[in-house]
Amino acid sequence: MTDDLVEGDRVEVTVGAPAHGGHCVARLGGPHGRVIFVRHALPGERVTVEITELHRGYLRADAVEIHEPSPDRVTPPCAFAHPGGCGGCDLQHVSGEAQLRWKADVVRDQLTRLAGITPEDQDKIFVRVEPLPAAPGRPGEPGDRTEPEPSRLLGWRSRVRYAIDALDRPGLLQHRSHQVVPIDRCVIAHPAVQELDLLARTWPEVDALQAVASTGGDVAVLARPAGAPGGPAGAPGGPATDDLGDAPAGGALVRLSGPDEVTEIAGGRAWTVPPEGFWQIHPAAADTLVEAVLTMLRPARGEVSWDLYGGAGLFAAALAVRTGARTTVVESSPTGVAAARKNLAGLPEVEVVEAKVDVALSRRRVTAPVDLVVLDPPRAGAGAKVVRAVAAAGPRAIAYVACDPAALARDLKTFRAEGWAPAEIRAFDCFPMTQHVECVALLHRA
Repeated sequence: MTDDLVEGDRVEVTVGAPAHGGHCVARLGGPHGRVIFVRHALPGERVTVEITELHRGYLRADAVEIHEPSPDRVTPPCAFAHPGGCGGCDLQHVSGEAQLRWKADVVRDQLTRLAGITPEDQDKIFVRVEPLPAAPGRPGEPGDRTEPEPSRLLGWRSRVRYAIDALDRPGLLQHRSHQVVPIDRCVIAHPAVQELDLLARTWPEVDALQAVASTGGDVAVLARPAGAPGGPAGAPGGPATDDLGDAPAGGALVRLSGPDEVTEIAGGRAWTVPPEGFWQIHPAAADTLVEAVLTMLRPARGEVSWDLYGGAGLFAAALAVRTGARTTVVESSPTGVAAARKNLAGLPEVEVVEAKVDVALSRRRVTAPVDLVVLDPPRAGAGAKVVRAVAAAGPRAIAYVACDPAALARDLKTFRAEGWAPAEIRAFDCFPMTQHVECVALLHRA
């Protein structure tokens, strides 16, 4: 009886399709049985799972014995990627090509379930998840998207946050937990981060560390002193996160080494940003996303643009150079606003507005007419209020950049209700070895 299960119990299941969140779906007791979300498994495998969480409508579990492995299963390159180990990577047991298929299946599932877009209509606008080039310092030629595995899967993570455990050891968090797993190496970290001695030391006066390796060659290390506002990363009430989110590390940070600002190269420009500020984590992501947005929007001279949730102004700069017309960045983070104003000072057509996007739109801090809109919201998405305001402004085209396919799908449903339709969706593997995938959707009025 599945109702009698408790945490730690083991049962045998056959694994089904991947689902949003880095796990696969299985059912206990047959096709209509209780849903169980299984990590460390692959579709089609027969496995023994250990129950890790019980909820009213579903269970969570780890695959601890593999009886019939998938041909897509590989040995994880990291010694800490296993049940009960580091939670930073979800897919180290999955081959690189299979990771791309996994993420494409998840995107399609979210578009069907949450946006109401049929599989037949998806075939017209979305094909696959595209790999990014190998990170600098890894094997493979820059710009070549066909490097042999595992070169493009490792060494890409340019920003890494380490939590500190009760014995002052640095590490990363377990999945859905505040428990710190001490590590001596993170294989997806940028080579310049791996060369630091942070993991070989103890940190008695520190709650968290952050290491940054920029595309301009800078390396910086920051620390949050023990007891500083924001709390230790692994403490109760703190963020039990995989650290690939939107916001920079919280709390008062102290620079231990490296420059006050790091240089990033993207969009044909050099950017200077604080190491604690937001920037794309994969070294190739910024250029990849700029290219996708420009290809979709096809900006023309004289067209007016909005870059909403604009950060340092990456998309605004690319649009302003091509349109030569008024371009408005809206950003709420003071760090992002300062970076945008500094980096875009040479583009007189760009205005930077410090405000939350919904407030800027409702209080007319930005006003129509507008021709082109880039939406690049945090993981939660733009939300119905912002979507309706953007749709009502009547631009020629909208490019929606999303780091969560579920949030994208929810907002696409709202856009469709407002008379807009996705004309194209591209997806990029900006976070190899993890469940995360970046999407760019082009919307036109239906």
